Amino acid sequence: MEIERQVELFNKQATKYVRRVNQKNSDQKMRQRLLQGAQGDILEVSVGAGANFKYYPKTSRITAVDFSPAMIEQAKLVASEQSRQVDFHIGNVEEIDFPEKSFDTVISTLSLCSYPHPEKVLQKLSSWCKEDGQVLLYEHGISSNPIFAWLQHKTDAFFLKKQGCHMNRDILGLVQSAPLSIVRNESYMLNAVHLIWAKPKE
Repeated sequence: MEIERQVELFNKQATKYVRRVNQKNSDQKMRQRLLQGAQGDILEVSVGAGANFKYYPKTSRITAVDFSPAMIEQAKLVASEQSRQVDFHIGNVEEIDFPEKSFDTVISTLSLCSYPHPEKVLQKLSSWCKEDGQVLLYEHGISSNPIFAWLQHKTDAFFLKKQGCHMNRDILGLVQSAPLSIVRNESYMLNAVHLIWAKPKE
């Protein structure tokens, strides 16, 4: 799918995303579990409507990227409501550049499903993270359950067209092939949802 079409899809979903910010559900519990250790200078890619901001330390400097202007506008409102100082960037994560080794914590939540080239994004996340920093990932992909995996393959084209999201990516395989070392991994929902604590490979 072309980036322009993806931007259009996510612009349309922005108001739906912002409604999730204050919900109390399993998604928010996953985010809190992963992000409670976020610290220092934080980079969040594909920030969406800012659902993660409330889990970051008040002392952290936050840089947030998204290719959807509508998402960025919603995230700015959330940041203002929470009195957060955030440096926002509108741009494609696959193409945007930051100085290497410039962030203590690099974060992606539910975004590897959407990139045309997720392996390229993971390389960038590793390069932007300080050597003693951490990369935190909350992602969904193909299940280890054969029946559920079959369903994911069957519905992948539908979700890509309607939501700009792949259902059947091998998330653990992608991370294991990236210049990242997995420190800890927790898998849920028939091994289709992953919380991953990682660091750049030496």
